[in-house]
Amino acid sequence: MTHPSSLAETLDLDVEVLHEYHRDLIDWVASATVDRPRVVDLGAGTGTGAVALARRLPRAEVYAVDVSDEMLAHLRRRADEAGVGDRVHTVRADLDQPWPDLGPADLMWAAASLHHVGDPGRVLGQAHALLRPGGVLAVAELDSFPRFLADPAGAALEERCHAALARMRRERGMHLDADWGALLAGAGFAVEATRRTDLALDPPLPAATGRYALVSLQRMRHGLDGRVGAADLAALDAYAADLDRADLRVRATRTVWLARRP
Repeated sequence: MTHPSSLAETLDLDVEVLHEYHRDLIDWVASATVDRPRVVDLGAGTGTGAVALARRLPRAEVYAVDVSDEMLAHLRRRADEAGVGDRVHTVRADLDQPWPDLGPADLMWAAASLHHVGDPGRVLGQAHALLRPGGVLAVAELDSFPRFLADPAGAALEERCHAALARMRRERGMHLDADWGALLAGAGFAVEATRRTDLALDPPLPAATGRYALVSLQRMRHGLDGRVGAADLAALDAYAADLDRADLRVRATRTVWLARRP
């Protein structure tokens, strides 16, 4: 088994394979803000949200915040390639530490980032303070990580492996099971809408699906040593070595909360 590919590649492949979902989500969120917004992307990663919002909102100024210099460099290249580099500004900051001056903001975007923070309530309180009255925060979180294997043995293997990783994340204090609606309300937001999407892609699939499955399974395999049996690890290695197959699929669930500062 090779070393797992970078998180940056995983994030970029997610957008490439699930492009219709991401496009529709960005359109929905962008429609909730003003014509010339100041946008802050919390935990921007490779810039999926920051760049897409800059393209969708041609009068926006976007501030992409992440703790990783590597991610911010990747994001900068991506923004320049998309022709929005003059309106996308990178800010290095740890969301669990005092924030630099990022506001006031009209729209804030947090996609699959808030479950990593130590104290979600405190971070949401900071976001509330940063927004102008009437400003919007969109929180997009993962209900489940993607599943790719369609045959019964492979599907059962994926479920066992994902269950083991879910236990590990809970042990490490991650917040994938958080009630974001309640947390948003507790921070003073009015939750205007909740959108849950069950993603189901069947063949014919986007060309990048095989690579997306490979990178995802490799990353999963990297965290499973000592958490599942040797037979499951060997089976996972075998699947990852044979992803040029006709029975791949993509299954995932995402939920987005759209909340406004009164």
